Amino acid sequence: MFVDEAKIFVASGKGGDGIVAFRREKYVPRGGPSGGNGGRGGDVILRADSNLNTLYFFRKHVHFKAKPGGKGGSSHKTGAAADALIVRVPRGTVVRDAETGGLIADLVCEGAEAVVADGGRGGKGNSHFKSSANQTPRIAEKGEPGFERWLRLELKLIADVALVGVPNAGKSTLLSVVSNAKPKVADYPFTTLEPNLGTVIFDNRDLVFADIPGLIEGAHMGVGLGHAFLRHVQRTRLIVHVIDGSAADPIADYNQIRTELALYDDKLAQRPEIVVVNKLDLPDVREYWPLLQEAFAERGVNDVLAISALSRENVDDLIKRAYGDMAKAPDLLAQDNADVPTYELKDEAINFGIEVEDGIYYVSGAEIERAAAMTYWDYEEAVARFQKTLDALGIIRALEEAGVSAGDTVFVGDYELEWTE
Repeated sequence: MFVDEAKIFVASGKGGDGIVAFRREKYVPRGGPSGGNGGRGGDVILRADSNLNTLYFFRKHVHFKAKPGGKGGSSHKTGAAADALIVRVPRGTVVRDAETGGLIADLVCEGAEAVVADGGRGGKGNSHFKSSANQTPRIAEKGEPGFERWLRLELKLIADVALVGVPNAGKSTLLSVVSNAKPKVADYPFTTLEPNLGTVIFDNRDLVFADIPGLIEGAHMGVGLGHAFLRHVQRTRLIVHVIDGSAADPIADYNQIRTELALYDDKLAQRPEIVVVNKLDLPDVREYWPLLQEAFAERGVNDVLAISALSRENVDDLIKRAYGDMAKAPDLLAQDNADVPTYELKDEAINFGIEVEDGIYYVSGAEIERAAAMTYWDYEEAVARFQKTLDALGIIRALEEAGVSAGDTVFVGDYELEWTE
């Protein structure tokens, strides 16, 4: 089953906790702090794999969570870092943030990777907080929480040649004749409901042809699943426009598809194309072929090929033409991959929000909530450090301006605190 869209949830591993420990050895009665740092949590990485051709796997596997880092140990031992969780996806997968729609990665090349969730930093042990003023710190950090998000995956087929045209133009028949593909073929529109791929071998070289389901007017706006089909044309280097020679108005069909391609992506209007009139095996098509050829020439469309996919007439000429044009076509994959922006997961402003409801104050914000989750509330020094963080971020002043007073309840994320002067 061909699946080219999926939505998945990824969560990186939490960082390991740092610990409070002191050196305890014989003849060393006042050993210093020796608490080690926690290990880094595991990243979640998407990796392109040419052995996969569809996103069907993600129909049943939606949640992906990396392992947490190891806890720090005594004698300055650092906890073990967790291994990254590798999630394999087909080549040509576009990764977007499900909430914002922002582009995260476009995994085109074999082995291309994108870190979609950074593992949490390990918490610092008490040996990290030793200073000349505090020789025996009783403070440590918990590991940084992992990063969670929903992602939308879209697969754009990676093929050399796209067969496009209106429904029932004979694209599937042509693909079955020139390649090893076995698409469903029948004498009614919309026989093909999903793209098919086939490999064409000629002169010890191979090309991948994609049979794109029939496009209709309004496809660029999603009519007839137009969006789902048109995106598979974007990666192809050559377009073979298959026209039904027995249609009432083949020229109108050609103009319609050209318009839909251009409206969806203006770059497609500049893509090299081969115009093919199919069904030459029908007497009427053969009779009117010279007139149809003249009509195309009047509109500036020359070198139109007439073929019969059913009887294979002139099909070899089409294959030779495709190979010749491909040799001159630009490498679009390299160009598209160079334009993909670099996405930084940590590139976020340090901001916060304060809401008051029934006398209770709620503080929200990624940075401060992360700091609260990393605080050991059982250690006074850790609590004092958190208060300094509140002050440094301007949260204390903001709460005072909002009217907080001693004894009020303040929530920082999921943590309930009592306000004191």
